[in-house]
Amino acid sequence: MINKGEIDIVMYDCSKEFIKFYQNHVVLPAEQQNHLRKKRKLNINRLKKGLEEYNEERGTNLKIAEERIQGSMAMHTIVQNDSNDFDIDVGIVFEAENLDDQGAKSTRKMVKNALERKTNTFADEPEVKTSCVRLKYSEGYHVDFAVFKRYKENEWDDNFTYEHAGAEWSVRDIKAVEEWFSQKVKEKGTKLRQLVRLSKMFCKSRDTWGTMPSGLIQTVICEELFDDGHERIDETFYYTMKNIVHRLSYNLEVKAPVDNNRLLTTRQIDLELMERWKNKLESCLKKLDILFDENCTYKNAMMAWHDFFNHSYWKDIQNLTLNERLFLKKPNDYDDTEQFIEDLYPAINEKYYVKIDCRVKGKGFSLMPITKYLEKFAPTFNKYIPAKFEVQCKIDETNCPSYDKVLWKVKNVGNEAEKRNCVRGQITERGKSITEPTSFSGPHYIECYLIKDSVCVAIGHVDVPIGENN
Repeated sequence: MINKGEIDIVMYDCSKEFIKFYQNHVVLPAEQQNHLRKKRKLNINRLKKGLEEYNEERGTNLKIAEERIQGSMAMHTIVQNDSNDFDIDVGIVFEAENLDDQGAKSTRKMVKNALERKTNTFADEPEVKTSCVRLKYSEGYHVDFAVFKRYKENEWDDNFTYEHAGAEWSVRDIKAVEEWFSQKVKEKGTKLRQLVRLSKMFCKSRDTWGTMPSGLIQTVICEELFDDGHERIDETFYYTMKNIVHRLSYNLEVKAPVDNNRLLTTRQIDLELMERWKNKLESCLKKLDILFDENCTYKNAMMAWHDFFNHSYWKDIQNLTLNERLFLKKPNDYDDTEQFIEDLYPAINEKYYVKIDCRVKGKGFSLMPITKYLEKFAPTFNKYIPAKFEVQCKIDETNCPSYDKVLWKVKNVGNEAEKRNCVRGQITERGKSITEPTSFSGPHYIECYLIKDSVCVAIGHVDVPIGENN
């Protein structure tokens, strides 16, 4: 709230609209998140196969010792955007002894060479950048391979020392950033992740703005200036952004919260991007002044947030009836029972993978993998599983060494699920396997989550497209 003399002016309450905006237009849908997971794994396999050819030609024995999910995918802060400009960050670790004394740049060039062998159909060849090797997709997203080497300083050491191949080799804690963020979300709650995503959404809201600070920098600043004095998400976001503008007005530098507080804004261009962020944020926050006017109307408030985020959602809901506003119901008037893993377990560090073994059976069909059914029989059913089949899911494989529990989510998607008021989506503990009927049509999906020490460390996903009963 803003204090004018003895009068406290409360910000117009848009919290329900804000939550729906966040859930439906900011958070990347589960299907797309899984698509990115598949792309990550596909390109790791490409690199491994390329390295095999590289080794055969040069008589070397290079192989990947570790592969790690990093960045926004690991921290669960990816957001929707029309241009599909998604970062898929992968940490690739080599044994130092296999690299001999190879320099940082030459190691990145070697990774580029290996990738080129298996990506010759791409429009753009892999690019060696200062801190990674980038592989671009024509759809808009890209995979960044951050290259590391590891070694033990002493034979009796339990843990490895890691060095990152940047401008030169430099010691880096390979998992420190993700673990730092996971701990901060534990402390401050899921609002912190929401703020990071909303900040990213704002920074991507205008193509004319050009490049803005990296997701990591935004994450660090959102945590540093996090407002914990308000309950509503719209207020928390507003006051955090105000705090950011104030902070950047006198200091544009940003340091990593790990790795001995290394400077993240090392170049002049980094400081210029920080200045741009501050200026755009300051200008757009002024458009929200109407929210503190005692005569502010619902339409005024919606237009203010539209002008801030530049998103059609805020225009579309201006003309809702009072009842629709109170409940923000959708046309089919169903109960939105979906739960999100980040709300139940705010600390998400998706550093492992888990694959779901999904099988189907039904009248005239014995139990078989869903992929086999869709490939062999589903053309008859337009790539759908018929209704009144049975779906069985269990954990197929995972690189997670141990976990405390397995949670499952069954989400019904589409008009039929909404009409029947059965979208489901609750997250429950059901053991290592589940069985579900194919009750009605729609592009449904099932997810499983591995929980270790109250942290979600792996997410598996399988699409279950169901057609009409024939």
